[in-house]
Amino acid sequence: MKNYNALQVEKKWKKEWKESGLYEIDLKEKKRKKFYNLIMFPYPSGDKLHIGHWYNYAPADSYARYMRMQGYNVFEPMGFDSFGLPAENYAIKTGIHPKESTEKNIEYMRKQLSEIGAMYDWNKEVVTSSPEYYKWTQWVFLQLYKNGLAYKKNSPVNWCPDCKTVLANEQVQNGSCDRCGNDVAKKDLSQWFFKITDYADKLLDYSGLDWPEKTIAMQENWIGKSYGCNIDFRLEDGEDILTTYTTRADTIYSVTFLCIAPEHPLVDELTKGTKYEAEVKKVRSEIDKQTLIERTSEGGANKLGCFLGKYAINPMNGEKVPVYMANFVLMYGTGVVMADAHDQRDFEFARKYDIPLKFVISEDGNPIDPADFEGAFVNDGILFDSGDFSGMHNREALPKMMDAIEGQGFGEKTVNFKLRDWLVSRQRYWGAPIPMVNCKKCGEVPVPEEDLPVTLPDDADFTLSDDGKSPLERSEGFMKCACPECGGEALREPDTMDTFVCSSWYFLRYPSSTLEDKPFDKKLTNKWLPVDMYIGGPEHACMHLLYARFINMVLHDLGFINFKEPFKRLVHQGMVTKDGAKMSKSKGNVVSPDEFVNKYGSDVFRMYLMFMGPFTEGGDWNDKGITGIARFVERFWKMINTDYDAVESMNDLKRNLHKLIKKVTEDIEVFHFNTAIAAMMEFTNFALKNGVDGASKKILVQLIAPLAPHLAEECWEVLEHGKSVVDSVWPRFDKKLAQDTTIKIGVQVNGKVRGEIKIMKDASEAEALEAARKLSKVQKYLAEGEVVKEIYVPGKIVGFVVKS
Repeated sequence: MKNYNALQVEKKWKKEWKESGLYEIDLKEKKRKKFYNLIMFPYPSGDKLHIGHWYNYAPADSYARYMRMQGYNVFEPMGFDSFGLPAENYAIKTGIHPKESTEKNIEYMRKQLSEIGAMYDWNKEVVTSSPEYYKWTQWVFLQLYKNGLAYKKNSPVNWCPDCKTVLANEQVQNGSCDRCGNDVAKKDLSQWFFKITDYADKLLDYSGLDWPEKTIAMQENWIGKSYGCNIDFRLEDGEDILTTYTTRADTIYSVTFLCIAPEHPLVDELTKGTKYEAEVKKVRSEIDKQTLIERTSEGGANKLGCFLGKYAINPMNGEKVPVYMANFVLMYGTGVVMADAHDQRDFEFARKYDIPLKFVISEDGNPIDPADFEGAFVNDGILFDSGDFSGMHNREALPKMMDAIEGQGFGEKTVNFKLRDWLVSRQRYWGAPIPMVNCKKCGEVPVPEEDLPVTLPDDADFTLSDDGKSPLERSEGFMKCACPECGGEALREPDTMDTFVCSSWYFLRYPSSTLEDKPFDKKLTNKWLPVDMYIGGPEHACMHLLYARFINMVLHDLGFINFKEPFKRLVHQGMVTKDGAKMSKSKGNVVSPDEFVNKYGSDVFRMYLMFMGPFTEGGDWNDKGITGIARFVERFWKMINTDYDAVESMNDLKRNLHKLIKKVTEDIEVFHFNTAIAAMMEFTNFALKNGVDGASKKILVQLIAPLAPHLAEECWEVLEHGKSVVDSVWPRFDKKLAQDTTIKIGVQVNGKVRGEIKIMKDASEAEALEAARKLSKVQKYLAEGEVVKEIYVPGKIVGFVVKS
């Protein structure tokens, strides 16, 4: 038997797979059912593939191989999300054009991805920064614009002073830029938005999707649907109305002031020309310096606001309440809130600005005084001082109070969403240009579809500016154009699109990646989509995954595709740590895959990553742990290449083999690769002692094929089964043979567990007691006295009562 040389074997089979076109998929084939297996595509940074890439891509490929052996025509494409800030920042630093550095990085990453030995069909590749691709990203923009779902407006936006660009709300984490980590400021700019809010309700429908509950909950929270009512508070000095939105109409009798968001146009209207105008401007400038988390978090120190010199009338009790501007109020709902002692932020604001407070809810309905409390009373309870509703539980009274407010004509029940429209403008160069033209005569005009793509100029000045203007605005050759409607002089839109627009539809392009006259072939797209299995990180829950669902729904509603949702099943990978700590360059604990792949081969590296723990949970890397997988590969190779003169027990072999088939099949289905590999190890140890016949060897090679593809191909060739193992049929198990005939039960002495026995399921009481008495640990305790009672509960416990 020759020794197994992983590096030589893997080199051999990569060459064979490529030359034979084994992974080039015929998308029009009708014999097999389709299975679209997709991994979130990477950004080509130019760095080496890190362990996170491997942990995502390799197990995902194992699942794809398994599905191919199950008889599916598996489509597993790969591409590159290649627009974005890093390439542009690199250009500013080095002078190397983003196009040049990106293409170089993509070529480098292709080679690295090939080392995994995945089933990627490189003929179907997409690159989002290529004009052939972003032509159709611009087409997507135009479909939204033509149907009233893309619009431009002046708006206070999230501005990152370091990246010098606008950020969508989803890209701001706790008041900081999610890319550079610096504080985000507010800036007034004219920006393009997608009306994702029109789809808020549709986006809350997850029927038919096999998604993690946590991801769904994150999206639901981000969309933030709430049921409440708008309540009109008339200003004391006129007919003007301040409409508040609340989900807690049950606290209306405790309202002692109103608060308006600093961004609300009413603030300026109410204070213009008054003695309060200067104070408003001063306080608002201080609020503008605060991060979103500072504005909205609890804690009196962060509260900022000022009195606007106006009073409003509470429509339920006629009381006069002052009107304030407050930093913790956002432009959600109406941008005006009624403030009371049953909300912690209201309570803190009132204490800071000496505004009176009063409670209307207590545990038992007896009056309580806010002066006796350090914070708001936020629990449910019994109403008091609440008119006809006094004595009722506040949750019981809530819908009745909303009915009363609506019935008396000073409010209406309504539904609100926290979700804001998607800000897609970016003041950067390296992105897809927005296909719009600004004409003095005609206004904003869309670029005709036949004139797409609007291409990026190669001679752009990448220098960033603090005024919020795009680098493209300084490119005269790009900006000047003829108006598509009147033919007069016009200027192009200088902003580029958020890179999330590029990734919001890429899965539709893969099956039609070389199509030139349309974004995708409708018939082919409807055949292959939605994606059957989508794999990627949970950090994309409220950005990419939400945006992709939105764009897919729009294209469905416009008749371009026949399916509403893009991804049927979603699986998130866990995180790989090193010695219990998160990997980072600063800590110096980053694992380089290349070092281990060059030593052990990609199969061993792949299997060790999968062996560390459940795929969705991740695991802890240990440099020494990989040697155990390497030894397993050697033992598996030995088992396949050993000619056994006789098999010790064919019955045991059959039973164990069918249990193994069942185990590996069920584990791969739920991405429990770790326990599938453990079962393979256990069986290999058994087979080396017991012996294994040729038919069983064939099955064992098939079972390991998704987990160690190069090893499996080499073993398949040794067994002379012809063609590729990945095109063989996944083995089926016999249910009777796969049943466990033995069980493990605990053995107690005087109520304490002293051991465990393994017996046949139908073992008699005498057999169970005999097996228990043979345990050395049990014998020790039985020898300490007289056994006065023996207990056997079939399938559950064996027990002894010993009297000293």
